[in-house]
Amino acid sequence: MSPALPSYLNAHPVKIERHDTLNKLHHTNNGQRQVDHYQETAHGLYVARSFEAHPRIRHWQAHLLPALNLVVCKYQFHDRHEHDFYMDIAQISREGAVWAVRDLYLDLVLQDGHSAEIVDTEELLDSRRAGHISDEDVHEAVEVAHRTLAALARANYSLQAWAQAHGLELEWLEVPQKAGEQDRALHLA
Repeated sequence: MSPALPSYLNAHPVKIERHDTLNKLHHTNNGQRQVDHYQETAHGLYVARSFEAHPRIRHWQAHLLPALNLVVCKYQFHDRHEHDFYMDIAQISREGAVWAVRDLYLDLVLQDGHSAEIVDTEELLDSRRAGHISDEDVHEAVEVAHRTLAALARANYSLQAWAQAHGLELEWLEVPQKAGEQDRALHLA
């Protein structure tokens, strides 16, 4: 039996997404998609779009928060509800009508009012070993993830309380349920 290959050989380069607010397009690593709604806020950019033909997700909303290096996401799932919020650690910049999001691999998964955890640590470390990300970016990702997790803990894992402590008002669109899906009411966080 041949030895297993090191996991870093499967590491992927940093993902960079672009939000073209003028043309309402979300450019990702696997194509571009039409965006339903962009709204500039006092703290960044709000995004909402449908997911077409995705096996698990039917709708996505996000707040890009450049000062906090976070993208706070809320997904509407077809079936099983997987989490309340997903927070991407990212470097966010803007040039005119285009916002760029450089994903720093680490994420936080939040069960609102219950718990939060840092995920994708192995992905971050593998990408560093493969040379896809610098030591400085690794340090930034770890620092932001732990600072955010600690702040969420102080807010009793409530996104609304966490946002208020940072002077943020995060609003979410009401996404209608499709027939046959779980009747899970969306809430304002």
